[in-house]
Amino acid sequence: MERKERVFSGVQPTGNLHLGNYLGAIKRFVNLQKEHDCLYCVVDLHAITVWQDPDVLAHNIREVAAAFIASGIDPKKQIIFNQSQVSGHAELAWIFNCVARMGWLNRMTQFKEKAGKHKENASVGLFAYPNLMAADILLYRATHVPVGEDQKQHLELARDIAQKFNNDFAKSIEKAGFEEGFFPLPEPLIAGPATRVMSLRDGSKKMSKSDPSVMSRITLTDSPDEIAKKVRKARTDPDALPSEKKGLEGRPEASNLVGIYAALSDRDTQDVLAEFGGAQFSTFKPALVDLAVEKLAPINSEMKKLMGEAGEIDAILNEGAQRAREIADPIMRKVKEVVGFIGA
Repeated sequence: MERKERVFSGVQPTGNLHLGNYLGAIKRFVNLQKEHDCLYCVVDLHAITVWQDPDVLAHNIREVAAAFIASGIDPKKQIIFNQSQVSGHAELAWIFNCVARMGWLNRMTQFKEKAGKHKENASVGLFAYPNLMAADILLYRATHVPVGEDQKQHLELARDIAQKFNNDFAKSIEKAGFEEGFFPLPEPLIAGPATRVMSLRDGSKKMSKSDPSVMSRITLTDSPDEIAKKVRKARTDPDALPSEKKGLEGRPEASNLVGIYAALSDRDTQDVLAEFGGAQFSTFKPALVDLAVEKLAPINSEMKKLMGEAGEIDAILNEGAQRAREIADPIMRKVKEVVGFIGA
């Protein structure tokens, strides 16, 4: 079985996609498709680690797919699908449940953050979902995964699981004709400014749909007027913008807004500071409004159009799932053979 370079990534359909999702993930997906074979997944199995209203979940699955397409991902050239349509994700996750160690999962910081003081009441799925994330990647023997800084730990776990599987079943893997292990150790793709977008109300916190203040985030469904209002009211400090990156140290809100401008304009942070260094936020914010509206308004418009054609989105997801299964099914059959399962 040929090992080729392949990119996999996914977005949870939990509603209210925001600027952080776009700059940290979707915008990068668009760029990656120029040079890689990519699978872009709406990870609906991950979404149900906490209860979801079924009607809302279905809407959100379509909305993420619409965001992918509206942002510029070509569903004819790349694969866009929702995770639950490919059974191999769940099958491989169970095998990885039996490969991964409890100690590994106990160290995962995101479970601690999401479960908080109520971890005894958290679902088993929330605890074990890093194993499902590993299965998402390795089901396609993906070699690269675009991740934010806060997801590096999950990718490290995927690498640990891949390595342990390769070691545990080394003889069987060799017998099946693989000389370098069955699963690749996927590499992270972390690049560009604003890979971690922070709240517009508190530069020390990540932009999040769970923040009670709608002013903390710009969503992909915001109108131009809403975008302008949120940028104008974004928290800042009284000092002018510096001319060098070092001048942003200790200024989280200023650093966040400059990073957003840099990411939206495909420029380096230093280039932005060279242009706006010495300027007050009363000058910088209107420029950021114009840029954000220019970049996001067309995506908003196209998403609305696509969401009015649910049948078309479903057809794209169905076709993508079929193409994903064509990659995943042979790999899953080999996994079962390596493990020792009998049957087709």
